[in-house]
Amino acid sequence: MYSGLPFPEIDPVAFQWGWLIIRWYSLAYIFGLLGAWGLARVMSKKSGSQWTVLKIDDFLLWATIGIILGGRLGYVFFYNLNYYLEYPAQILAIWQGGMSFHGGLIGVIVAAILFARKKEIPLFSMSDILVCVAPIGLFLGRVANFINGELFGRETQQVPWAIIFPAGGDMPRHPSQLYEALTEGILLFVILNVLWWFVPKYRERAGFLTGLFFILYGLFRFALEFFREPDAHLGFIFEQLTMGQLLCIPMVLLGVLIVVRVSPYYQIRKIKDLS
Repeated sequence: MYSGLPFPEIDPVAFQWGWLIIRWYSLAYIFGLLGAWGLARVMSKKSGSQWTVLKIDDFLLWATIGIILGGRLGYVFFYNLNYYLEYPAQILAIWQGGMSFHGGLIGVIVAAILFARKKEIPLFSMSDILVCVAPIGLFLGRVANFINGELFGRETQQVPWAIIFPAGGDMPRHPSQLYEALTEGILLFVILNVLWWFVPKYRERAGFLTGLFFILYGLFRFALEFFREPDAHLGFIFEQLTMGQLLCIPMVLLGVLIVVRVSPYYQIRKIKDLS
């Protein structure tokens, strides 16, 4: 049995200058986008992709809009639709929190598809790089969740690193935000980038890394949801499964479909069928 560690005293506001208030959560989005943009430019130069540096610069705005708009609408529809139907004006109050990863993912996917069509770029040449840089933002976002003391884990007295969160009552809880930062952020980043940089056959098999991202993120998130406190206004959706877990199921299935479709075996079978 362990007693909980005190929550670290970290001000959610990074700095304030008069009326201007900059929060760590906002900085996580800013530096996540800038870090992903910078690494994507380097990767594009190495791969000789049709998604050139100039086109990556153009896509930064598209991605930003996709993340913010998709993340907010995803939270509205997936997590709190009844509330926003009653108070529709609150949909615009993103400074009060409420963003969905799965919604942001859908927003970026839509932005990437539209951008690829407009610029005549093979979609997977974009997405394989996007998924390699996306964990930067995922890591920073989860760290910001921890600083805010939100999206904390379930009660536990079984681990020495359990934390008593100010908004989570008197019982120690799993710091599930940090679990997600380590897996969805660091571990996913390492796996995808090792394959992209050091195993050329996976970099050259367009779409493989995209599918792998969907599979790994979905599995990581599904597993870690067992340590995360369900949203108070939703609870468990089906048996002991949360909304986050249910949203991961189609994500994993899509990833498997993509990996199969771009596999050499499938391509050989396709050629034989055509002949």
